Amino acid sequence: MTASRPVRRLLATVTRCACSAALAAVLIALCFSSAAVAELKLPSIFSDHMVLQRAKPLPVWGWDDPGTQVTVTLDGQSARTKADARGRWQVTLPAHAAGGPFTLTVKGSGEKSFRDVLVGEVWICSGQSNMEWPVSRVLDAEKEIASANFPRIRHIKIPHTPAATPQSDVKSSGWQVCSPTTVAGFTAVGYFYGRNLLQQLDCPIGLIGSNWGGTRIEPWTPPVGFQSVPALKEIADNLSQYPSRKANKAINHQSPLALYNGMIHPFIPYAVRGAIWYQGESNNGEGMLYYEKMKALIFGWRKVWNEPELPFYYVQLAPFRYGRRDPRLLPGIWEAQLKTLSVPHTGMAVTVDIGNVKDIHPRNKQEVGRRLALWALAKTYGKPIAVYSGPLYRGMKVEGNAIRISFDHTGSGLVSRDGKPLSWFTIAGEDKRFVEAKAVIDGDTVVVSSPEVSKPVAVRFGWHDTAEPNLSNKEGLPASPFRTDSW
Repeated sequence: MTASRPVRRLLATVTRCACSAALAAVLIALCFSSAAVAELKLPSIFSDHMVLQRAKPLPVWGWDDPGTQVTVTLDGQSARTKADARGRWQVTLPAHAAGGPFTLTVKGSGEKSFRDVLVGEVWICSGQSNMEWPVSRVLDAEKEIASANFPRIRHIKIPHTPAATPQSDVKSSGWQVCSPTTVAGFTAVGYFYGRNLLQQLDCPIGLIGSNWGGTRIEPWTPPVGFQSVPALKEIADNLSQYPSRKANKAINHQSPLALYNGMIHPFIPYAVRGAIWYQGESNNGEGMLYYEKMKALIFGWRKVWNEPELPFYYVQLAPFRYGRRDPRLLPGIWEAQLKTLSVPHTGMAVTVDIGNVKDIHPRNKQEVGRRLALWALAKTYGKPIAVYSGPLYRGMKVEGNAIRISFDHTGSGLVSRDGKPLSWFTIAGEDKRFVEAKAVIDGDTVVVSSPEVSKPVAVRFGWHDTAEPNLSNKEGLPASPFRTDSW
């Protein structure tokens, strides 16, 4: 190992002084030990094959001997700074157009070079098991793996790492180039999302897979997220107690802050375009409280990245029979997810038609990724995609013994996906008793009625955890479950 400048000066002093040989040996050993600790280092999000975000300033950071000048160079553009008193340094390279491969070089007390670096679009892929679900376990997995020759798609997996405090780094095996030999372990939703973006944008795609099966939303949320939502004041007022620990003293990875600390904070402020999110099964039963938690997560991530308009696209949960639980609990989460569209720069992929009521992990991740990509291509990238969502409830009007429902995102028209009468509509009068209803498409609206309800006041659609309703637009995107009442 080569000693840093401060170490070399100290070694020279030791050589000149009249110390005993034994003391000199001890001092030299201590000096080289110190040098080993303070060597040039970057967090593991920086590795060979990484993708840097195009058209945005590019933060690069790490650690070195305090006071050491550090120079970072990419494609002829350089930035330099000095490591602070604690050894941390950070520079910001100018925005760069898509392209590569390049070499990112960092020179300080030592030198590091990262090769085969691309510049393109970088997305965080987070949530629980349906986001972590690998390509190896999707529909037609063998075919998908064999055809995965997309070297401009890159993926990095963030290991499961709960932490008591915000971490500066997390161990990772680095970025992988997409190929038939690597893709099997990629997040499937992220991969199919990225593949659609690649085909439409013709630029490199980077996927940061920070996800963990079975996790709740709270551990992914930063402190500022909880503090921004009045409904979560109880958590915000007690942040010093989180994350909590289990009986065996291990960090409870399901408690607030635990995964933000260990699996998100380590790669802030790495430049990204946005985030995709597939989670909610572990918060099922919370109803509209989940909407408050979604707001906290979205605002929190936007705040820590200093990106107030950071795109955030998410998946509405698929139908699934949750044992003996009240079948209306999952619709409560659907309602919260639908409400989250009121947060600017968000989008939701509806999946009521591609689920499996007997399997909480539907295998058709290809279509999930495609539907998320429709939102991103239309809203983030400005592509001329007129229809990127299925019908979403807009309003209702009582007309005699019927209720007319209007929708946004009707596309080129409403249809019954299977050609059968519209399913999973119910209607109620003032007695709040819902009964099965007849629903008929009339232009871009649906008229709902029942001979059992002469004076209707409310309609519900798909209000059951096994509901797989058949209303969609002609573009094949399904309508989201909804209710017109607040009972």
